[in-house]
Amino acid sequence: MAAIITDQFRVINANNFVDSVIDGTNSYFTFLSLANPTITGYGRTSTWNSTTVQPPSPIDNISYINHVYDTMLFGRKVLPADVRRLIRKIQWTKGTSYDMYRHDYDTNNRSLVSNSSRLYSANYYIMNKDFRVYICINNGSAGITSSANASLDEPTFTDLEPSAAGTSGDGYLWKYLFTVPPADIVKFDSTEYVAVPNQWTTSSENEIKVVRDNGDSSINNNQIKVVSIDEQGEGYSFLSSPVELDVLGDGTGGKVRVQTNTNGQIISAVVTAGGQGYSFGRVNLSSINSSATKFARLTPIIPPSRGHGFDLYKELGTDKVLIYSRFDNSSYDFISDTTFAQIGVIKNPISAGAGSTAVINTSEYSSTKSLKFTGNTVQTIAIGSKIQQDISGVGTAKGYVASYDTSTKVIKYFQDRNLYLNPNLYDSTDSIGVGGDANVLDFSSSGNAVTGPSGFSVNIDSGFTGISTTTPSGKVIDLGVQFTNGLAAEEINKRTGEILYLDNRPSITRNERQKEDIKIVLEF
Repeated sequence: MAAIITDQFRVINANNFVDSVIDGTNSYFTFLSLANPTITGYGRTSTWNSTTVQPPSPIDNISYINHVYDTMLFGRKVLPADVRRLIRKIQWTKGTSYDMYRHDYDTNNRSLVSNSSRLYSANYYIMNKDFRVYICINNGSAGITSSANASLDEPTFTDLEPSAAGTSGDGYLWKYLFTVPPADIVKFDSTEYVAVPNQWTTSSENEIKVVRDNGDSSINNNQIKVVSIDEQGEGYSFLSSPVELDVLGDGTGGKVRVQTNTNGQIISAVVTAGGQGYSFGRVNLSSINSSATKFARLTPIIPPSRGHGFDLYKELGTDKVLIYSRFDNSSYDFISDTTFAQIGVIKNPISAGAGSTAVINTSEYSSTKSLKFTGNTVQTIAIGSKIQQDISGVGTAKGYVASYDTSTKVIKYFQDRNLYLNPNLYDSTDSIGVGGDANVLDFSSSGNAVTGPSGFSVNIDSGFTGISTTTPSGKVIDLGVQFTNGLAAEEINKRTGEILYLDNRPSITRNERQKEDIKIVLEF
């Protein structure tokens, strides 16, 4: 049996995602993870950062996603101001031909310019140099020609009704939809996409409301804007002056002024009243077709919803959403002396603590554990290196360094399965010493020194409890997490929340002068 997932299903899913961010009932976070992707082991590869080999594609299974939870570094909450629906960027260029909006593109009726079989793949809208977006109502092909003209006049107006952009006579009619605000240009603009305003259907902003209300044909009877002359016909009554005829169908109030030539061909069809409620229509040519030798085909172009501009998301096919996040050094959670090779989006992670069911609702979180050390701060250790601590009578605690800050004497670290699987195969294969190697142990404030490669050795400051510390220079630093006896847990219960998006990319090294602007495009 033949079936499809419709374009509108995708648009609705994108709408639902944006709405769930805006209404505040859920918490979404962008996170960074995997500080050491090139070491040998699970979920990693020595060629991860190769200039000739792409990082491996993420694996969509529970095992791989659980590993991502463990290597997660920190996250920033996605706010309503951080999410926008997207459309493809089609920049107006003089001399270029554009498709016109039609409701009936398919495999047998393709768009004239892009040869698209679906509306949302056609180039039927543009953005001008002033970041104003217009839909093409007519490209010259809705008359008696079967090809699109070249567009010669750039639309710049903000009038509500479709208009020609200039005096060249290029045949184009444009309908103004919206202007991308300066803040959205800075935050969401890219070479590929244009951001569409949020809450179009409910916004009280005047610039949105006037366009939306003008597109509501239940108010002003202006649904149909164009009737396309797809077949001129022959033998119709000669009309030296246009005659107004009704548009029949399931709507009401549509009227078209029709004119013919001496051969009885229809040469003009101009909408004089758009009407309302149409999902299809036929022009009533009965008063002039009694002598027709070849019947004409006039197609009323049916806009989405009630009219052009009323439902922008349906009109433009907004099935993509952009999430924006910025990571800087404004918080100690956003450790600046680390690297990351994964970017993701997580929904509704649970705050740390035994038995906790509360979704994290803060602006950020740290997902690494921390230890505060004493002693020699001249030592160095590379990010991603393995540290360990022998705990007498218990076993060995192990972790990977995510941050090593000598000014605060804090090491942030994470523990993932790479430290506990078979040491050669990095899977569940048996090995000698499995009893002492496979269990995850926490570092202990009463244990031995924490050691690492090249003789690295520090002791945990078991006397430190609190959330802030003073550096040797006298600066008070908020550490972002609560320490008890020199140790601090992560702020997220690992493996809670749903990871919705994951991107593997070459490692990025952070520093305190650097900001990462993350733009994630979700396609529904």
